[in-house]
Amino acid sequence: MKPKNLVYIAAIALGTQMLGACKKELNVNPQNRIPLNQYYKTPSDAFAALVAVYDRFGFQTGGLYDKLAIMDVAGGDHVAGGGSAGDINDLQVMQNFSLSSTSGPEGYLWNRGYVGIYRANVLLSQIDNCGLDAATKTRYIAEIKAMRGAFYFDLVNFFKNVPLITGVVPVDSLYSVVQAPPAAVWAYAEKDLNDAIPNLPQTIPVATEGGRMTQGGAKAMLGKMLLYEKKWQAAADMLKDVNGPNPGVSPSVYGYSLMTNFADLWKSKNKFNSESVVEYAHSALSNGGWSDAGASEGNLICIITGPRGYSQLQPTAPDYFSGYSFLMFTKAFGATMHGDPRFSATIANLDSLQTAGAATYNASQAWNNTGLYLNKYMGRVSDKAANTPELNFGQDEYEIRLADTYLMEAEALMNAGADISTGSRAYQLLNAVRNRVQLAPVAVTQASIEYERRMELAGEGLLFPDLVRWGKAATVLASRGFIAGRNEIFPIPFSELNNTKLNQSKEWGGTQ
Repeated sequence: MKPKNLVYIAAIALGTQMLGACKKELNVNPQNRIPLNQYYKTPSDAFAALVAVYDRFGFQTGGLYDKLAIMDVAGGDHVAGGGSAGDINDLQVMQNFSLSSTSGPEGYLWNRGYVGIYRANVLLSQIDNCGLDAATKTRYIAEIKAMRGAFYFDLVNFFKNVPLITGVVPVDSLYSVVQAPPAAVWAYAEKDLNDAIPNLPQTIPVATEGGRMTQGGAKAMLGKMLLYEKKWQAAADMLKDVNGPNPGVSPSVYGYSLMTNFADLWKSKNKFNSESVVEYAHSALSNGGWSDAGASEGNLICIITGPRGYSQLQPTAPDYFSGYSFLMFTKAFGATMHGDPRFSATIANLDSLQTAGAATYNASQAWNNTGLYLNKYMGRVSDKAANTPELNFGQDEYEIRLADTYLMEAEALMNAGADISTGSRAYQLLNAVRNRVQLAPVAVTQASIEYERRMELAGEGLLFPDLVRWGKAATVLASRGFIAGRNEIFPIPFSELNNTKLNQSKEWGGTQ
């Protein structure tokens, strides 16, 4: 749910933006601004402002990337790719960890979170004025808090030392905000999600409300947060509600169940399927254009991952939409995944297609070409939109899906000291994911969980945060320039430090 015409509603109502995090969105004609005392008067105003918070939840930059792309490149199983060493430079510097406070994707990550929090705080401060009935108001507040908790989870996980902004900051105090202890931010994010869960619907009509927050989605986010905090038993308990009593056998109370066919997860038509827990909605009906690509409702990952100059030579070849050759898998990962039943749904081997005479592409124009493309999100000609098709693919992105929550719960149970023997709940969770693709069961170990997460969730932006929380990033990513004690977090953007009371993190040469 991302109507581009609503982007400004919450962020411009006060004519300012917290900590300069969305300066480009404030560069509008003053005649288009809506004074606060003329807005937040009706239920439709409240809904539009709620949509503006959701808009930030699935935010993509005009630079054609999002959180998934950043995390994929950082995780080591992908190369940035593109057309040259400087193409989408934020991803290039992420690949070799040469980022700094002035170069890299940290500005996007900071911007996404704090604009979302700002919009959430403004709406919460004004929601009583909008004439909502009690039930609708309660639900909106729950949705807002769930998203605000998710924003804070990402911010504290990626930056560690961040401000904790719980309300609308007066204009004269904008540049006096200071950072909070990380523990306080983690606790606040937990509270937001705990407050939200009882007042969210268990299920929603996906035809009209697909993409809105549910109890299961909020519990999955909270369970993930608790896992990252190493609160093992609490994480397992929370994720159990999401996963249900019989993982892999029967749906949970929220209706979640694994899709029978793994490849069906990546078909554009299968939005909000039984495995989807938190999903970012995109639309092929968007009119997004090159004047502001980031405002499109389409999925930009679909175009950047497509092979350059692709052309079908045989009708049996996939109908990939020619794109920009970003986020290719490494040869090493391709060799590791070779033989796994999920390979073809995950990786498109363009060199094999070309060798077989089924298709051709401009391999020489792809920077650091490996020939192994991210099949999960590549655009298809059959899915293209009528208007600026390269920017308006309708395939959604998963923030959390059920296979992920199965594996997180198994990991939490193992670390909590629960039974992990054959037939135990942890064993059932891990092997339900493997059974879906007809792989033999394996014992529950840290190694087996790590391997399964890497194979099952490849290309979904989860490997880098997994490596960091497992304490393995420095070893796995050493050849890419990762420096232990620094690259576990991102530098605070220089633009947020300038003329404010914020301090750079010690890991990046600061004092915080």
